[in-house]
Amino acid sequence: MSANDRIQWFHKMVSEACYPNAGDIAEKFGISQRQAQRDIEHMRNVLHAPLVYDSSHKGYRYDGEFVLPSMVSTENQSDYNSVLAGLREFTDNSAKVSVVQMQLPYSAVLEITDKITVMNLRSFIVGEERHHRYRCEFPSIELFLGVIMSTGAEIRIVSPDWLREKLIDFAKQILKTNEN
Repeated sequence: MSANDRIQWFHKMVSEACYPNAGDIAEKFGISQRQAQRDIEHMRNVLHAPLVYDSSHKGYRYDGEFVLPSMVSTENQSDYNSVLAGLREFTDNSAKVSVVQMQLPYSAVLEITDKITVMNLRSFIVGEERHHRYRCEFPSIELFLGVIMSTGAEIRIVSPDWLREKLIDFAKQILKTNEN
């Protein structure tokens, strides 16, 4: 997992008053305590997150409002290469700088019976449920729907309803545009 993934997860946990600490990051992502502490320091010093350590809860909280900012990423920054690789399929390859919105990812539950499709979507899948259902997280709705459509597989969006409706509208627009 990238630093972006760790920071998004940590932000989500702090925002939900779960009081995460460096040990939680290290355990969740299989990194050293020192690297986890550097992620927290990056949030404080570079992103200006109002993080405060709460000793009674043994974890961090925000001392004020905070939203993860937009970050500009060049193609050479390894932490964003997987996101940029997906975005490159949908943008002009001549672009040297891409903008990646650092925010809490969108989430969905998909029903996928084909194991090869599951393997192809592994970068989005964050958990497995019963009956061939998979929890997915993704940074861009358009990118995610484009990837789903490009698989050509039988995939059902179980939730959220709005994402299923957006996919249907997207497909209708493509069909309408390509009518003879």
